[in-house]
Amino acid sequence: MLFAVTGCSDQISSKTLKTQLKRKNTPMIIDVRSLGEYQNGHIPGAIHIPFWAVILRRQQIVTSEESPAVIYCESGSRAVLAKGLLSLIGKKPVQLLDGHMLTWRRNGLPLER
Repeated sequence: MLFAVTGCSDQISSKTLKTQLKRKNTPMIIDVRSLGEYQNGHIPGAIHIPFWAVILRRQQIVTSEESPAVIYCESGSRAVLAKGLLSLIGKKPVQLLDGHMLTWRRNGLPLER
């Protein structure tokens, strides 16, 4: 049922996100993986909010039509869940990183530790 609510059409490619990281007004990037996964390497500028805590920490999530928040996890399942929860409480727009960390890492894109 959650997939029917959220859909998967609101995605951003790794290439597009990398380009946006170079701009002054970058989107809010949210890593919803575990703390250990986050500490082992995350997208530069990403904040850590575990998928199970997105509702509790919703006030920290800033999104607008001009700058949707970007959510990712390792392979997609936690990010889709987090996006669905945020949509249910009206936090929109939110984009999913296409391919998530698996693709980001596979493409050799920068990581922060």
